[in-house]
Amino acid sequence: MNTQYWVIGGEFADTTFSRLTDTGAQVHGPFQSYETARRHWDDVSVAHRPQATVRFQITETTRR
Repeated sequence: MNTQYWVIGGEFADTTFSRLTDTGAQVHGPFQSYETARRHWDDVSVAHRPQATVRFQITETTRR
């Protein structure tokens, strides 16, 4: 099996983080290791730190 990691997120309508704005989701990746995805997540998160309604997460997928 091949595990891949993605950094997914974007700007949400409010701080409940239940609905993205019309700008849609941002998808970064795939990354071959969690550590690489985590470093990218750090960079993206820091770049958007002043924006309270922007959130990113790391998601894992497995391919057979």
